[in-house]
Amino acid sequence: MTRLAGVAQLGVPAALVVAVGIGSTFVSAANEIYFLDALISVAIVVAIYVFVGNSGVLSFGQVSFVAVGAFAAGVMTIPLESKTGVLPQLFPILRDHTVGNVVSLALAAAVGGILAFLVGLPLMRLSGLAAGIATFAVLEITHNLLREWTKIGPGATTLSLVPETTGALQATIGALIATCVAFAYQRSRLGRQLRASREDAAAARGVGVSVHRQRLLAFTVSGALAGFAGALLVHELGSITTEQVYLELTFLTLAMLVVGGVSSLWGAVVGALAVSGLNSFLIEAEDGVGAVDLPSGSRLILLGAIMATVLILRPSGITGGREFSLPGLR
Repeated sequence: MTRLAGVAQLGVPAALVVAVGIGSTFVSAANEIYFLDALISVAIVVAIYVFVGNSGVLSFGQVSFVAVGAFAAGVMTIPLESKTGVLPQLFPILRDHTVGNVVSLALAAAVGGILAFLVGLPLMRLSGLAAGIATFAVLEITHNLLREWTKIGPGATTLSLVPETTGALQATIGALIATCVAFAYQRSRLGRQLRASREDAAAARGVGVSVHRQRLLAFTVSGALAGFAGALLVHELGSITTEQVYLELTFLTLAMLVVGGVSSLWGAVVGALAVSGLNSFLIEAEDGVGAVDLPSGSRLILLGAIMATVLILRPSGITGGREFSLPGLR
């Protein structure tokens, strides 16, 4: 029964991701972008869930790792003959080398994971409001470094000429990889120890759990997955600016996690797909869709109102913070 329950907990979210990926092949090119956005949102939100959901510590800094992953993959996949012309100020090791699509995804994951580990060494001793403020500071620092330091990127201008390799197949596989890694981690002994510290940190310490070590590990895994998701994002768009991986993306992905259910992988996947679909509709509505014509900027207001409503009426989210289960398989 336990094994079957585990299969359901992973299989149903994975099937939902595959269904969205297949659905993207049956729509017009103009609408396909919304399906790809939803799949990449799953990868980002699942990355956030690995740390926030399992540790119970709110972090505003995970989009930092999405940003560094996106810029690392983007800079390293621009064709060499173009890079020396449009990004002449890069460090020589970045300017004079280029890599392929798959290598760039692995590179982005490595950069995200290493940065998360280094940042997490001091910060994972914090909890509550202090942790939230500290991780927000990480987001600010990362944003300003990427925007101002032209030795590692284009600075305040747009990073363009990135190969657009994230189609339906790569986006689906990427979302599945993130989901499987998150599931494997939460089912592992390490994941169970971290969730024990989430419920009662003092009791967890009393039975020998190193709360700092477990949080640092989850933060590192989360950073690696976020960097990987950032690479998927930049290869979907073909170009990116620092503003695209900053406050709006932070708010949007946290809204997805809260609406779906912070403490479950099922909630992360459902929330990402549901809010991404709603966000896509509101983007169209701001441009005028049939009888619906919303004022510009109303999208984020409505999403904020929905998140507040969910927090008031159902604080545990759509899924109740529980994993998917079938009757008799609990």
